[in-house]
Amino acid sequence: MTSTLEPEVGKSRRRKEDARLITGRTRWTDNITLPGMLHLAVLRSPLAHARITRIDTTRARALPGVVAVYTATDLDPDSAIALPCAWAVTPDMKHPRRPVLAVDTVHFAGEGVAVVVATNAYLAQDALAEIDVDYEELPVVLDMEAALADGATLVHPELETNRNALWVFDSGEAGTGGDVAAAIDEANGADDGIVLTRRFRQQRLVPAFMEPRSTVVDPTAQQITIWSSTQVPHILKTMTALTLGLPEHKLRVIAPDVGGGFGGKIAVLPEETMAVLVAQKLGKPVKWTESRSECMATAHHGRDQIQDITISARRDGTVTGLKVDLIADMGAYLGLVTPGVPLLGAFMFNAIYKIPAYRFACTNVFTNKTLTDAYRGAGRPEATFAIERIMDELAAELGMDPMELREKNWIRHEEFPFTTVCGLTYDSGNYEAATSRAMELFDYAGLRREQQQRRESGDPVQLGIGISTFTEMCGLAPSRVLGSLSYGAGGWEHAAIRMLPTGKVEVVTGSSPHGQGHETAWSQIVADQLGVPFEDVEVIHGDTQSSHKGLDTYGSRSLAVGGIAVVKAAEKVVAKARKVAAHMMECSEDDLEFAEGQFTVRGTDRSTGIGDVALAVFAAHDLPDGVEPTLDSDAVYDPENFSFPHGTHLCAAEVDTETGRVRLRSYVCVDDVGKAVNPLIVEGQVHGGLAQGIAQALYEEAVHDESGTLTTGTFADYLLPSAADLPNFTTDRTETPATSNPLGVKGVGEAGTIASTPAVVNAVVDAVRHLGVDDIEMPCSPMRVWAAINRREPDGSGIGGAEAGGGLGSISAQGGAQ
Repeated sequence: MTSTLEPEVGKSRRRKEDARLITGRTRWTDNITLPGMLHLAVLRSPLAHARITRIDTTRARALPGVVAVYTATDLDPDSAIALPCAWAVTPDMKHPRRPVLAVDTVHFAGEGVAVVVATNAYLAQDALAEIDVDYEELPVVLDMEAALADGATLVHPELETNRNALWVFDSGEAGTGGDVAAAIDEANGADDGIVLTRRFRQQRLVPAFMEPRSTVVDPTAQQITIWSSTQVPHILKTMTALTLGLPEHKLRVIAPDVGGGFGGKIAVLPEETMAVLVAQKLGKPVKWTESRSECMATAHHGRDQIQDITISARRDGTVTGLKVDLIADMGAYLGLVTPGVPLLGAFMFNAIYKIPAYRFACTNVFTNKTLTDAYRGAGRPEATFAIERIMDELAAELGMDPMELREKNWIRHEEFPFTTVCGLTYDSGNYEAATSRAMELFDYAGLRREQQQRRESGDPVQLGIGISTFTEMCGLAPSRVLGSLSYGAGGWEHAAIRMLPTGKVEVVTGSSPHGQGHETAWSQIVADQLGVPFEDVEVIHGDTQSSHKGLDTYGSRSLAVGGIAVVKAAEKVVAKARKVAAHMMECSEDDLEFAEGQFTVRGTDRSTGIGDVALAVFAAHDLPDGVEPTLDSDAVYDPENFSFPHGTHLCAAEVDTETGRVRLRSYVCVDDVGKAVNPLIVEGQVHGGLAQGIAQALYEEAVHDESGTLTTGTFADYLLPSAADLPNFTTDRTETPATSNPLGVKGVGEAGTIASTPAVVNAVVDAVRHLGVDDIEMPCSPMRVWAAINRREPDGSGIGGAEAGGGLGSISAQGGAQ
């Protein structure tokens, strides 16, 4: 029998899951309705820092339809419950207890102080207005540097400091590179040396996933079942058991279809824990679903760093050292991986460059704001932004083309594998190829000519060109590396393959999708590995009862770790089937070849299909001695290394110097993500990532007022771009397969977000650099751009007047004169 199946890996297949997701014919957590189910609503503090002096729930309890009202004392009388942080980044890290509900003090605006249980969601929400809470308002600390100053208001007085941790990596001390202080001193003292220092600000961002957070808990069966819109069902199960002292085998967690996460759903939520406690108390199913405004204020935020960067170099452009001093805002509490997020960037500030000396120091700080945690890229976008911005600044100081400076310092393709100044080994890459293709698609030289013409003519609309040549470490693993960083879990992933008697296949994956296309990509992988039709593969995920083992989805690890676990499981299925096939055809296993689903006796036309073997195993009438009647197999894969996708992103931006308006004229990116299993999915991931990275550059910012209230708590105030705000993207790929896994895959989920932000900001600054601007704080709104051109504060108040840059009417003439 000859197979007619075409290879699946590399084929742009439409996603299996899209029909139900796009039409809504699926099950989201908030769709779930159970008999007798009650609804929860949380009363939240309007103050960022206050002592709770009284809570009176009498009127709320008396309302029709209200079943119960609980405070912290009701749910946790001994104050024994503390929500988990899985990453103790230093032995002396400060970790304040994070309760399910505030006990006697609230530490950020939006912290829960009571929960209403009612027969429907509307009654529960209405009852919140009938709870009386008296607060004694306390001073707030919102600024990171102010929080570190002597005499600062303490977010948690029992800690005696607002410093969460100080984490340092020094290449000289680690033996992976030189002494950065010596490199900077040498550059300072040399005629051909240059030292440049810049401060960059990473603003707060809201993950803004499509589906708000939701959880349903059913305590009425032999197990407690938790449905949650989460990225991490397996981690949620284990952490819930540890947090509440419950037997883990009596917990089942289900993540149904999840409407986006972007890191914003890796948390173990106080509301999830609260729902379990309430369900146990009442013996009935309960549901909590947040409103969008709750989500904006209380779901964890991303980014929020101050970056002080010092780079040393020779006048020919050779970089000799890089020093990074970060301050990172934790918010009021620590989430699951909050303190470790900046550390993920620590190994990426050196990026694609051969930097011989490097030092990174990060101070984590508590403030009276919502906690921060992982957001798409988690530390890597922040690092890429800083290094790509300062490379542009260094090029400007040296009078070099910024691409020429990058080329002078990057790792060349023949130098792979390359061990970086951080001690990571980049296994493969070709920065020259990706850049060459991007420059060709972008018409770099032509745009530079146009830019010069606009400057010479004094055009009020100036053209800027932004560059971002990036790499990232993804496929979060290996376990031993995570262990060396004191991370509380491993980096392995699990998969199982079930061969059904009819030749169909079920794939069970521990990687839990929230829009990535696992069902399609995994089907393609297994179709090729086992030689079965794509349509004959079913992918099962997100339920800890059917997928009992896994570490879930974040850090672009699904394919590079979870997908390889699928490959390893398939290899075991084939190995088991080989024994049976040899017995069926009365030959030696060594004489069998396997390809396209067929076992063939070498040198003959005798063959049998893997489906026939599956049926024979099911019947078990004539199996080799000692062979179990099953082909089912599972595998756990723990990578030896991270994967390192890379790419070159180029942006052309037009800046109206009279209004500050930025228009993205063109955007070209050429990414290298290794082997693409499904190019259509890759394209979608890149587009989505670009939208989020561009949004940070131009639109998004979570802003608190001086009292700690979030003033951007709705989509009327927090600006998310639509398709109309974004340009058409020109995308392409080069391919240098990873050498660290059998598929040669890397990762793509975060690439667009990591690369695009510096490309856009570099373009905006480049457009007005000749007007004396060398930085514009993100987001580069029209007001901020205009203020930078006019040497004014973003609120419009002057800091230099006409002498420092002139008013609106002088911009065009100034551009022409220069």
